[in-house]
Amino acid sequence: MQPHDILPDHLNAVQVNGLTVRKGSVGAFLATVREWQDPARDADLRAAAEADLRSLLPGLHALGLFQVLTARDPALQRLIDSAA
Repeated sequence: MQPHDILPDHLNAVQVNGLTVRKGSVGAFLATVREWQDPARDADLRAAAEADLRSLLPGLHALGLFQVLTARDPALQRLIDSAA
């Protein structure tokens, strides 16, 4: 299966279990996790990153991402599990 089989180039989102999941959600999650985990970031930036992560989690759960992947970071896994 190829990415375009899931979400064709001309579409920017897919409906999964009643949720709109935008193209790029997995990439945004990964980039935001790096910001959230960066100890050099100030508390406000880390809080904003956590809010962004929380907003992405329902769609990623709907996609089934966390049925096949788990986080190595226990704090991140707790955050993922809190939105399940």
